[in-house]
Amino acid sequence: MNKMIFSNLLHRPVRSVISVVAIGVEVTLILLMVGLATGLLNDSRMRQQGLGADVIVLPPGASFLTGLSGAPVSIKVADVLRRLPHVAAVAPIIFQTNTSKTVEVIYGIDLASFQALGGPFHYLAGGPFAGPDSIIVDDYFARSKNVHVGDFLPLLNHSFRVCGIVEQGRGARKFLPISTLQDMIGAQGKASVFYAKLDNPGNANLVVDEIKNIPGMQTYSVRSMADYLSMYTVGNMPGLSSFISVVVGVAMVIGFIVIFQAMYTAVMERTREIGILKSLGASRMYIVNVILRETLLLAIAGIIFGVVLSYTARAGIVGSIPTLRVIVPRVWIVYAAIIAIIGAMLGAIYPAVKAARKDPIDALAYE
Repeated sequence: MNKMIFSNLLHRPVRSVISVVAIGVEVTLILLMVGLATGLLNDSRMRQQGLGADVIVLPPGASFLTGLSGAPVSIKVADVLRRLPHVAAVAPIIFQTNTSKTVEVIYGIDLASFQALGGPFHYLAGGPFAGPDSIIVDDYFARSKNVHVGDFLPLLNHSFRVCGIVEQGRGARKFLPISTLQDMIGAQGKASVFYAKLDNPGNANLVVDEIKNIPGMQTYSVRSMADYLSMYTVGNMPGLSSFISVVVGVAMVIGFIVIFQAMYTAVMERTREIGILKSLGASRMYIVNVILRETLLLAIAGIIFGVVLSYTARAGIVGSIPTLRVIVPRVWIVYAAIIAIIGAMLGAIYPAVKAARKDPIDALAYE
């Protein structure tokens, strides 16, 4: 039987290749979408962790996603937090989301308090802010855009001079003086978030409770960084889980339609062959088994092709856009394989059953 299955597939090489490629595209679509989502989440989580804070304080009603909160509260909240026991440093930060060419979050920082969280910036070139029109960028951004110290960057309808290039992993990829960003968005004396560094990370939950008991701050969103970072999952991203489900559904439909068309056409073309098999004593289950085995073989070849294509595309994306992270979880390779096989098998069931029900006499008389 196996020899016959391979012969059938090789006898129609174009159709077999198209089926393999279609299933491969299905697998690639799933893995790249999940890889992009996972990579972006992991990158954001690592950069938040790199700030060196132990507690995060967000204004009432703010999204837990930093960068979507605006600048709704007074920066004087930082002074209130600094007076608490166990609080060693507090850094107010103002966010601004830039969507001119790509979606990015810009940090407005007070350099001294920001460096008190996780230590001084490691400058690969240049140095600290040299004035209100200075900007610090990380090495990933500088490398991807071929930016050097002294270059001018257009940002938020303004031109900033690059004063320093630092190692990535400290929250944002672009940093402006907090006063500059406040003036640009009309939020003087405001901040988007407050990060607190403690004398001992083990006191995080104690400080969280203390902050929540401060009059007027009961409605603030206060979490330890460990708790906050644990929320960086696909399920907690607004709409992301639904988006991935839609992508998986579309991918499965692609596999179903392609395999259905390929197997149905193959059955129609092999009517006489099926009649010969049945006249020689082949049962209905034997015919179904042949069709499903051919489908399974196509699905396996398509899965292998899809995984190879996914890693090739991943290397191309990371090479051309270094700031974009793509991580393909191994568990999703298994999920994608299962989804591809299920879609292919569903597409082959009707052609297989139709082939099994053919009357051998009518099949042998078919021209």
